[in-house]
Amino acid sequence: MISRATLCRAAICCIHGHMKSRRCRAAVYETRLFYPLQESDPLWMKVVNLKQAILQAWKERWSDYQWAINIKKNLGTKGATWDYLNLAEALMEQALIGPSPNPLILSYLKYAITSQMVSYSSVLTAISKFDDFSRDLCVKSLLEIMDMFSNHLSCHGKAEECIGLCRALLNVVVWLLLGCAWYCDRLRELGPSASTEASLGACQERLHSLVSSTKNRALVHIARLEEQGSWSNVEQAIVKLTEGIGSVTNQTLKSKLEESVSLVKGIPHMLSAQSDPPAHPSFPSVHAFIMLEGTMNLTGETQPLVEQLMMIKRMQRIPTPLFVLEIWKACFTGLIESPEGTEELKWTAFMFLKIPQVLLKLKSPQSDRGQDFMDDVNVAFEYLLKLTPLLDKADQRCNCDCLNMLLQECNKLGLLSDSNATNLSTKREYAPRQKTTENANIQPNPGLILRAEPTVTNILKTVDADHSKSPEGLLGVLAHMLSGKSLDLLLAAAAATGKLKSFARKFIKLNEFPKHISGEGCEYMTFIPALIYTCVGVYGLMPSLCLFSPFPSTPPAKSASVRALLFDISFLMLCHVVQTYGSEVILSEPSPSGETPFFETWLLTCMPEEGKILNPDHPCFRPESGKVESLVALLNNSSEMKLMKWHEICLSTPAAILEVLNAWENGVLSVDAVQKITDNIKGKVCSMAICAVAWLVAHVRMLGRDEREKPQTMIRQLVTPLFGENTLQFYNERVVIMSSILEHMCADVFQQTGLLLRPPLEGQEPIPYRNLLPAKEPIHEALRRQFQAVLRKGWVDSRALHLFESLLHIGGVFWFTNNLVKELLKETRKEWANRVVELLYSIFCLDTQQITLTLLGTILPNLLTDPAHWHSLADPPGKALAKLSVWCALSSFSTHHKGQASARQRKRQREDIEDYSSLFPLDDTQPSKLMRLLSSNEDEPVTLSSPGDRSMSSSLSASQLHTVNMRDPLNRVLANLFLLISSILGSKMAGPHTQFVHSFMEECVECLEQGHRGSILQFLPFTMVSELVKLPAMAKPKVVLAITDLTLPLGRRVAAKAISAL
Repeated sequence: MISRATLCRAAICCIHGHMKSRRCRAAVYETRLFYPLQESDPLWMKVVNLKQAILQAWKERWSDYQWAINIKKNLGTKGATWDYLNLAEALMEQALIGPSPNPLILSYLKYAITSQMVSYSSVLTAISKFDDFSRDLCVKSLLEIMDMFSNHLSCHGKAEECIGLCRALLNVVVWLLLGCAWYCDRLRELGPSASTEASLGACQERLHSLVSSTKNRALVHIARLEEQGSWSNVEQAIVKLTEGIGSVTNQTLKSKLEESVSLVKGIPHMLSAQSDPPAHPSFPSVHAFIMLEGTMNLTGETQPLVEQLMMIKRMQRIPTPLFVLEIWKACFTGLIESPEGTEELKWTAFMFLKIPQVLLKLKSPQSDRGQDFMDDVNVAFEYLLKLTPLLDKADQRCNCDCLNMLLQECNKLGLLSDSNATNLSTKREYAPRQKTTENANIQPNPGLILRAEPTVTNILKTVDADHSKSPEGLLGVLAHMLSGKSLDLLLAAAAATGKLKSFARKFIKLNEFPKHISGEGCEYMTFIPALIYTCVGVYGLMPSLCLFSPFPSTPPAKSASVRALLFDISFLMLCHVVQTYGSEVILSEPSPSGETPFFETWLLTCMPEEGKILNPDHPCFRPESGKVESLVALLNNSSEMKLMKWHEICLSTPAAILEVLNAWENGVLSVDAVQKITDNIKGKVCSMAICAVAWLVAHVRMLGRDEREKPQTMIRQLVTPLFGENTLQFYNERVVIMSSILEHMCADVFQQTGLLLRPPLEGQEPIPYRNLLPAKEPIHEALRRQFQAVLRKGWVDSRALHLFESLLHIGGVFWFTNNLVKELLKETRKEWANRVVELLYSIFCLDTQQITLTLLGTILPNLLTDPAHWHSLADPPGKALAKLSVWCALSSFSTHHKGQASARQRKRQREDIEDYSSLFPLDDTQPSKLMRLLSSNEDEPVTLSSPGDRSMSSSLSASQLHTVNMRDPLNRVLANLFLLISSILGSKMAGPHTQFVHSFMEECVECLEQGHRGSILQFLPFTMVSELVKLPAMAKPKVVLAITDLTLPLGRRVAAKAISAL
């Protein structure tokens, strides 16, 4: 049988008389062969007789309504079939044969348009095919026909018809541009002419009228995406018109032409237009997020921080000067309130080293407007200069001119011009406090940090060199790092500049150095054969003969002591890094050699950390019994050992301590004997004391209150420094770091029994951010009280962030999120509700991924599906919760697929908040039970069709066409939430929950219009679009473009259908 395409081609050829082409003649011949011309064949009669009917009507001078009656009676075609037969084009072709249009046939066309016999798209397409602009009367008639419907273009047919309207609009825009260009060329060739200017003005007026409508521009935008090459025709027409505009002498007409061209050029960028910024001058979310990063995530990479800040800026539409100002305000505040010591150095490094780099990366995405960004930074500093009390407080704390140092750093990085930096510096009247004898010689931390940055690079190069032959040179460098606060300065500078991981990796390599030298041990004294009693066994003494002899190839004593010091110092530094910046700094990157280093093994299995439970009976604490016996003997007699390597000594120390403890508890050893042993442990090599206390802490955690006395006494003995002459080099420097490490290890264990590790020393600061929770207050009350304090204050400080993190860890993600959402829903004042949203968003950054899963996957569905909770979703708290949910969803989705979870979020133990696998089946092509329940519709099938023939089922979304991995928990939760929203929109029951849904979708669009297209809304079912446009706030072309995925053909059809019906 002949194909339908061949039949259509033959029909069209007959209508227009195009029989010269071999292809056309073949099509007609083939058609006649299979479909003989018979009066009983209605389709053939319509095709052949259409042109004849038009000519007969013209010959007999039928009126327009007579023509319509006769043609409908004879051809019997209704609706869109007239477009299929190209009725509009056939009428226009006959009407425009001569130099002037045929008024009678034009009346037929106008009647067909008025009576909707032909669609607007077919008329516009026919108009765009007329290319003889020299016939002014014909052009004028076509423009008048356009005036009949151009101000109310619409289409209520199928999606394909709506796409046809989009294409037709784009074609007619090209036609009008070419018409304007033709008349401009005519003016240039023939000179000024009133008639030509009138024709040009008529074309320009219609073009402006067409593209000034947002709806029409949206439809043209869809056509541009539907046919990628079609926009080049528009660009070529714009080039022609731009070249000819100069010949227009009428300035009014010229400016109108330029305005129309500008509107056409802006069509591809119509979604990126920025809305008006908010009026309020402060932004707590930016402030709190900077406080969070400076307090807890100094080691984090710069790029995720930049992207998160940019997202906050876009979501809240913050002007750049105020945005930069808020960052500086948070930095100054964090520096002022930071505890003295390590925390102050970390904040100093964050403010003077990391934030300028962040601003530099904020500038790079806007490289085309780099000068504008420099001006914005300058304006931000102008605002900052007005905050004199803040600057004075920072200068007083740091004992220097902080602002001037910042200006110099920004000037070095190209964030400020020389003139602006000098001008700002002169405006700041720095009045330093009178230096007392106490602080006269103290160098300001900002200056030290800035000098420490290049020092870090030099140290990395030094450590990287080969020191196997003469390690003594390296020892001097390490000893200098241990003095004073040098180590904390260098670590803070390395952390802020992203070099801390390299720093740690170098010291792990250094710690491995003695491991590969055989016969290396402690350098106490020469060994002699001895018969000693060792404390082996739980209940008594066992005689053990340990024969020691000098190792035949023992290295010189000096080299042995140097290697012992290298091992000890590197071990201390690595422990300090772990306690200050987290174990992720060490464990995030695998060893280059592929072999797991000793320190990493010890860190994973033996070192106590916050939230980490150790098993004191783990095999790692039970090395070979022979080595343990030897070590116990040596500790009991202050002897030397040459048979064990340093890593073996550290691994054997816990078992030796267990034997000593058992002997003491069973009366075999006295207190003085135990004191002697602990003095031997800590007297020379501090790493042994750390390994011993690490095991004791794990052991004490497993004991009852009454059983902890002796283990805790041993801990106190080990923590107390031993000062004497018979110690290895740099002992005083090493013991300071050891004491700090041991104090951090034991703090939680001693807190449980209310005991002090040691009497507080005068002038010594307690461990920062420890023991923040009240002793006898329920955690629910502590959370409520702290949040109310933060809300009254208007911003989150470092102490509050640490307290919130503790409560999150203790109560769990669901408890934490649910209770803070309840606090939000209590706020009935719009201003305060919005403030709560900004504060909660920054607090939720403590663990964005897990909190977002809980909020969107559990809390919101519970609120939306339980009528008892609907009253709490009324505005303003309901709208505020919708905004918070969208912000969390966007942030989580953008960082989730880039793997940008911070080290702080990765190290915390996870809790199973819900088995998300039950929401979707393993076969992603089939809808889950919940999807079927939410998308059930009597008129539509629920099962999804194949990709080649997808029906508009109510569960089909862009994510399924993009084959998004629905096994991912976040993807499941988002898809589930949008299905729930779709079911609420389609239900017949209205209430606060539907109002919440409206607010949620409006907030999605608000954020997406700022450049977030194609993220979470890809999970929105396509059929939900038709429900959304019924809402007044959503019935806008830009909204439809924003919520549909225009990269998909189905998305473009859905958008075209929705916009055409507006």
